[in-house]
Amino acid sequence: MHPATFARLPPPPYYAVIFSAQRTDIDNGYGATADRMVELAHQQPGFLGVESVRGADGFGITVAYWDSEEAIRAWRQHAEHTAARERGRAEWYRHFELRVARVERAYGWDRKAAAVPGG
Repeated sequence: MHPATFARLPPPPYYAVIFSAQRTDIDNGYGATADRMVELAHQQPGFLGVESVRGADGFGITVAYWDSEEAIRAWRQHAEHTAARERGRAEWYRHFELRVARVERAYGWDRKAAAVPGG
C-alpha cells in the first residue's frame, strides 16, 4: 500500500502538470481554496491523482496527473479553477512556474514491500 502522499497512478503514458510556487504572506482563504481545487480536480474527467508539498519558507510543488492534454485543457478552462488562478496571481503567489510533461516511464520502490518476511 502506498503512503497517502503518493498518487496511485496507472502505467504510463500520462501527463504531469508541475506547479512550483513561492507564496506571499497573504493567507486570505488560501488553504480552503487549495483544498477545494484538489476536491474539484478529483471530479474532472481524466484526473489521475495529485502530490503536493510545501516548505516552511512558502515554496511548494504540486504535481497533478492527467490522462490527456485534453483533460488538462478542460481543467484550465474550469470556471472555479480560473477564479482560483486569478486570486493566486493577485494575492497568494510571489512567483510561480507551471510545466506540463508527458510521463513515458515510471517506477518506484517501497522499503516495507521489499522487506523480507521474518528478516
